[in-house]
Amino acid sequence: MTLMLREPFLTEPFRLMDHLFARWFGNGNVVRGWTPALDVRETADEYLVYVDLPGVKEQDVRIEYANQVLTISGTRVPVEVGEVQRAERPYGSFFRSLTLPEGIEADSIVAEYTDGVLTLHIPKPAGLQPKKIAITGVGQKAIAQ
Repeated sequence: MTLMLREPFLTEPFRLMDHLFARWFGNGNVVRGWTPALDVRETADEYLVYVDLPGVKEQDVRIEYANQVLTISGTRVPVEVGEVQRAERPYGSFFRSLTLPEGIEADSIVAEYTDGVLTLHIPKPAGLQPKKIAITGVGQKAIAQ
């Protein structure tokens, strides 16, 4: 069972509109709004979620789980030192959601935050654990317990 990524409705068109409005009416050298990069890996026992959050303080990140949906949100604040000549590093609020398989225990999810990378360890429910299949002779039961 794979994790399903849930993007906010019409995220990309709004980003394009922000970009165009900034170029036409504002400072086109400033980037606002962002979506952090996210990787999901699967092992035999757990799902691993890696989220790149450079420049985001740990206390500015929220992780919530309800109704099979894991939500990661927070804010990255802009650097307010000096006059802006060019700013390509986006800032502002971010929001990412994943739909998890049924049976995930919220209390078993572990979050680590190191060097701007959030790592979530999400143990698989017992029913999703792979079963080993033994090779047997013809007509014998093949599933190992």
